[in-house]
Amino acid sequence: MISKKLFLLVLLLPFLFSSCSNDSGNNGNSIDTPLNFGSEVSKNFTGQIVDENNSPLSNVAITISNKTAITDVNGIFIISAATVHDKFAYITAKKAGYIDGSRSLVPTSGINNVKITMLTGTVIGTVNSGNSGAVSLPNGTKVTFDGNFKTETGQAYSGSVSVIMHHLNPSDPTILDKMPGMLLAQNSNGEQRVLETYGMLNIEMRGSSSQKLQLTTSAQIEMPIASSQLASSPTTIPLWHFDETLGYWKEEGLATKQGTKYVGTVSHFSWWNCDVQFPTINLTVTVVNTVGSPLSNLKVALRRASSTYSVNGFTNNLGQVCGLVPANETLTMTVYDTCDNVIYTSSVGPFSADTTLPNVVITNSTIQSTLVQGNLLKCDGTNVSNGYVLLHYGNQNVLANVTNSSFSFTMLVCSATNTGFTLQGFDYENLQTTNPINFTFTNPITNVGNLTACSTISEFISYRIDTNPIKYIIANITASGRGTASGTTNGLSISAYSTVAPNTTQGFYLFGNTNIPGIYTSSLFSIESADTGAINVQTINTVSYNLSSVGAIGQYIDITFNGTYTNTTGSHSITGVAHVIRDN
Repeated sequence: MISKKLFLLVLLLPFLFSSCSNDSGNNGNSIDTPLNFGSEVSKNFTGQIVDENNSPLSNVAITISNKTAITDVNGIFIISAATVHDKFAYITAKKAGYIDGSRSLVPTSGINNVKITMLTGTVIGTVNSGNSGAVSLPNGTKVTFDGNFKTETGQAYSGSVSVIMHHLNPSDPTILDKMPGMLLAQNSNGEQRVLETYGMLNIEMRGSSSQKLQLTTSAQIEMPIASSQLASSPTTIPLWHFDETLGYWKEEGLATKQGTKYVGTVSHFSWWNCDVQFPTINLTVTVVNTVGSPLSNLKVALRRASSTYSVNGFTNNLGQVCGLVPANETLTMTVYDTCDNVIYTSSVGPFSADTTLPNVVITNSTIQSTLVQGNLLKCDGTNVSNGYVLLHYGNQNVLANVTNSSFSFTMLVCSATNTGFTLQGFDYENLQTTNPINFTFTNPITNVGNLTACSTISEFISYRIDTNPIKYIIANITASGRGTASGTTNGLSISAYSTVAPNTTQGFYLFGNTNIPGIYTSSLFSIESADTGAINVQTINTVSYNLSSVGAIGQYIDITFNGTYTNTTGSHSITGVAHVIRDN
């Protein structure tokens, strides 16, 4: 969550969230020798590609080593069994009109989830060959060219040069999603390091035929220093360029502090970064509840004592975030719930060796965790085997992959008054989808039943009795949020019928004596169908009804139900979902 999610996130404090590996990589003595990331392994990946407005980007070409994919309408990609290294995977994203995006991470077991924000390829200014010229951004970022350019094949270029330029400020909370790779680097001695950034700059140059260009000699770059970093910024700082082939940063040159800017000279363009570097140790943090169960999808922030900004990562299904942090530094660790409320803070370190911290126990009695589980099915009722489910709650959009139709999320519910969430399922193979469906968390398990990925279906009722096949009703549905069969004026009624044989219909009816969202028993709700008979207050049953929403006329009524009941044929279990349009 995404449910098995462990993002490899690197930000301003050098903290590289990764799998719980104690191998810090190659410490060779030559920058020409690539870092050693271990043996080749097969790993699974999923992720989302968005633009700078956080809107999904479709038709983005994704490459992970030997595998490729194209993002769907939600910007989602799924790549299975990609050959990567045990300690390193590199994902690239390409789409016309955008500069190339990428993400590097240490792959984990299960599904590795990533997010990449692609930056637009908008031309900021133009210069001409043979003449010096400069292009600037409103924040003071500036590049001065000497007028000498060449094509990527090394031929001299003459003519107009279009300049695409982006500057990333360390104070930008989305910098992790926008930057390439991660802040893993190889210094001039060939050593593996993590970086603390004072700003990043991307430059692309295009010729009159939109061909990519490079510098023949050099250019001067100027990057503003964030006001919060100005007092602590060193007089000189190493420059690092992003190696788009290897997927990590390499040290190359220095920048000098001139007033409120760093100024340096570079000999080529891709991404450039002003960073201080740190030796590393591997830190493992595990977050659990009071009974020791792991808590996933919690944001864990770490900040170096003298750093202005924190790095954020999310716990995986084991409740863990792991990665490289600076050695011999005191760190402040803060844990946030799904709604960005602080639920834990402490000081950790300094560390001189790889460290696994004692479990971080969240004792806040107002916070409850719940397991959201269900199944995603195709239009024909068979299992979706290649798909995913998106869950939106609080400030998060989280993703769970579907395995043989089943999916699950472990969510931390922010408060007793903030329990609503939505789910949307996608059949990745057949490009079919559900629409967003409203649900309400229940503790300790929220069973949402069976979702049907069929984009042509606007409403449905599905239910399953015992282990029998799931039954669907996708037409002839009437729903009211006002009166009921018993005459209740503020009640709820859903009635539907389906054809089960020529000239034979089978009905399904759900009634409630309230239309206020909440969790109810058969004292207020009842079901009646040919399969079940009557399940009501006079029936022995444990059926629970989770009424998530009652929209206005033309909008949705969403309710799930599950439990056991007894009729003339014995004791049975039932689980179901009604996602129906309110008619009156």
